Order: sequence, then structure tokens, then C-alpha cells
Amino acid sequence: MFQHAIHSAAKRVWIASPYFVPDEGVTGALQLAALRGVDVRILIPERSDNLLVQYSTFAFGRGMLENGIELYRYGPGFLHQKVFLIDDRVSGIGTVNLDNRSLRLNFEVTGIVVDERFASEVERMLVDDFASATKISVADLDALPWWKRAAARAAYLTAPVL
Repeated sequence: MFQHAIHSAAKRVWIASPYFVPDEGVTGALQLAALRGVDVRILIPERSDNLLVQYSTFAFGRGMLENGIELYRYGPGFLHQKVFLIDDRVSGIGTVNLDNRSLRLNFEVTGIVVDERFASEVERMLVDDFASATKISVADLDALPWWKRAAARAAYLTAPVL
């Protein structure tokens, strides 16, 4: 469902998830969307309550940034919303994180709402959240100490079970 929604996007794919460790299918769909000109933004927490998830983000972030995906770290508090917005009409809100555990092991749910008025409310919420976040750049990732970059690579090896 997530991959189909991302592939169908013509204008934007905005995602907010506290545990964002996408598999190859979702990563590929996001990168293809960005390469075809879709505004792809991912909002994750500044600090996660799961260190492996937090470090994993650093490992796959470079590939996303280099393909035109924007990554943001939300700082005012712990971001725990699981929301996505596709174009101006489709929204998803639920308990599903974009990680393997949520998508394949846990019994998670996401409600899909196809309604322009509702989507505009989700858009306003996410615009406010992005305004309260810090955009991550490749330079930010390069500035990480060597040990953090090594820890990120090691943490990403656990992605299939996160």
C-alpha cells in the first residue's frame, strides 16, 4: 500500500514517522518519486527513543538526500505521529511506522482518507511541523564523527528486524 501510494504521487509525498527505517522497496519508490520531480519530505524525531533506529537514519540518509529527498529532524518534542500525505487528496494516519517491524511483524493499522479538505488539514499540520524542524544536509552527515558514521553502518545492519 505504501509503495503504491508513493508510486502514484504526482506532486508530493510527505511522511512523518518516529521510526523510519524503510526497506529497499519503499526507499526505491521514494527515490524514484523524487527523481521524477515529486516533493518528497521525511520528518523524523530529533531524538529517538531507540538508538538503533536513530543511527540507522544516518546510514541511509545520504542516498536519500543525493536523490532529492528532503530529511527533517523535529526538535520541539518527541515526534510520534505516523502520517503521510500524497498530493492534495490522500492522507494516511495510523499506528504504522515505516520500518520492517511495523510493516511485517506487528499488527498495525493505518486509515486512508481520500478527501481534499482533510488533506489540506493534514498539510497545514505538516507545514507547521516542518517549520519546527531542522533540515538535514549531506554536509551534516559528513560532519558526524567517524565513530558515529561507523555506528550508523552497524545499526543499519539490524534494519530488517527494527
